[in-house]
Amino acid sequence: MLELIKKPFIWIGAILSYIQNHFKAMLFVLLLVFIYGSQEEMKNPNLAIVKIEGEILNVQDILEEIDKAEKDDKIKGVLLHVDSPGGALAPSIELSMAVKRLAEHKPVVAYAAGSMTSGSYYASIWSNYIIANPGAFIGSIGVLFQAPNVAELAKKLGISEQIITAGDYKQMGTFTREWTPKERGALKDLIDDAYTLFITDVATARGLNLAKPNEFANAQVFIASKALNIHLIDEVGSIQTAKNKVEELSNVSHAVWEKPDAVDKWMKKLESSSKLPIFNLMGYLK
Repeated sequence: MLELIKKPFIWIGAILSYIQNHFKAMLFVLLLVFIYGSQEEMKNPNLAIVKIEGEILNVQDILEEIDKAEKDDKIKGVLLHVDSPGGALAPSIELSMAVKRLAEHKPVVAYAAGSMTSGSYYASIWSNYIIANPGAFIGSIGVLFQAPNVAELAKKLGISEQIITAGDYKQMGTFTREWTPKERGALKDLIDDAYTLFITDVATARGLNLAKPNEFANAQVFIASKALNIHLIDEVGSIQTAKNKVEELSNVSHAVWEKPDAVDKWMKKLESSSKLPIFNLMGYLK
């Protein structure tokens, strides 16, 4: 009887011992299966998806994706999947110029999945076609500069500063005191120049009347249907509508969408979840 009870445990022990002794080999085999399966799944794609999500600050990864899609002759069209409130001015313009170059070589359809506002709208304007989810927010075409004034707090804490500067505007935008009228005037000129750049590009890309910027560029946010009425977008629809449009413009006989590598996708999720908020006080698009 005792022998009958022992037998199952002997087998379990043998299995555990085998796993322990051959763990690395089994892991290697599983990895090969995973990689092979991923490669089969991603075989011969002819359409790509580039995502612009979250705050626009460091855009190097997105620029590399756009560049890759532009140079890959097998890729015949690109879906720009956008869900971003915008961000810093210069990175937004960098994305906009990259999308413009891409659209000169192959069809680009931008899809507003949630927010396509401010800098992310700027990034999307040179797409060949813009489609928005019915509940998407579009627009917010404007520029913002802001900085806190901590003078009262510093006074209460007994903190004062010692500064030596050369140049009338070197302290422009300081946190530690009220800005002078001269500084405010210079900051206003800077923001006006950025705003002119923004609305000029929007008007040119979308065929809008630059002489009437208040119709589309007073920093107002529009629901998709109203954005369509003022020609900020071309169509209201779903993600599938956007994919169908890419396939139509690309003239592919059999659409095969590029899929992200599963390991890379997991690593990006892990990276994004570990990031702390970053505050950039200069040159924000709003």
